[in-house]
Amino acid sequence: MDRQRVLVVTSDVAFVEGGHLAIARGTVRALRELGHEADLMLTPQNRFGRQLGAYWATRLTDVGLDGLGRPIDRVISLRFPSYAVKHPAHVCWLNHRMREYYDLWDDLKARLSWKGRIKESVRRSLIHRIDGHLLKHGVRKVFTISGEVGRRLERWGRIPSEVLYPPPPQRPYRTDAYGDFIFAVSRLTELKRLHLLVEAFARMKERGLRAVIAGEGPERDRLAGLIRERGLEGRITLAGALDEAGLIDHYARCRAVFFAPFHEDYGFVTGEAFASAKAVLTAADSGGPAEQVRDGESGYIVPADPGAMAGRLDAWAGDAALAERMGRAGQRAIAALSWPETIGRLLSV
Repeated sequence: MDRQRVLVVTSDVAFVEGGHLAIARGTVRALRELGHEADLMLTPQNRFGRQLGAYWATRLTDVGLDGLGRPIDRVISLRFPSYAVKHPAHVCWLNHRMREYYDLWDDLKARLSWKGRIKESVRRSLIHRIDGHLLKHGVRKVFTISGEVGRRLERWGRIPSEVLYPPPPQRPYRTDAYGDFIFAVSRLTELKRLHLLVEAFARMKERGLRAVIAGEGPERDRLAGLIRERGLEGRITLAGALDEAGLIDHYARCRAVFFAPFHEDYGFVTGEAFASAKAVLTAADSGGPAEQVRDGESGYIVPADPGAMAGRLDAWAGDAALAERMGRAGQRAIAALSWPETIGRLLSV
């Protein structure tokens, strides 16, 4: 393929490191390794209620030429409102639209006053119209990072798309042991549902496993309180944020990984666990992670119920060899995803 000058565009919120940034940086790195010129541009997202301004600012952003006056051959955008940029060779690899106005609308509406519902309903209608126009007419093709994201596009907008799973971020994953702890890592927010892991541990019959929960976020105090209430201080550790070396080390040494968010767009945790040869416990309504795990083969998919989860954790607690077999199956599955093939599909449109 001829050398191209490719601009990867995604939006950014200060002090928040989302998975879309890992995808964006991974895409830039892979493009460069394949001989293309590539760079990353971050567009504004703005605070809640100011999104229309961010769309307009993004639309006015010049992505036709680089800083040296050379033409940009192709644009790959990832998430709202970055796909508002205008370029004749624009492909969207969609991470997600503004979920509060789509699949999380009912949750948002329930927290609003009657005046707030009217105001946000108007904004929601405008965003739906803008997104529909941009994703149907402003890009050559829409890829999605999971079937979960594709189903949302079909439900809200009937927007055609094709699933293109991202490979795990390029890190030196390894497998050291199948130790005595379950590892969980994510931002500590309500949608990540890490309270399910705490409640599952409270219901386990086996006592030989610990849990390490890594990450920071608004749910930390709630989780710490729940751990105390359930008498699990000696078995569950809130490890805080980990640097890359610490993250890789925990993946390398854990027995298996817990990742059961609510309708996750994709979730790199599953792929990183598999790359480390570790099985994953997820929930049937977890979206992207449930698409990647093969139940009983590379992990377990269960209802979002602590009792059901406790039973699967007990199985791993009593049989490290079972956890290893499942982890190796996940490792073989994730090896089928490669950055060169992914980039080839993005540039073939």
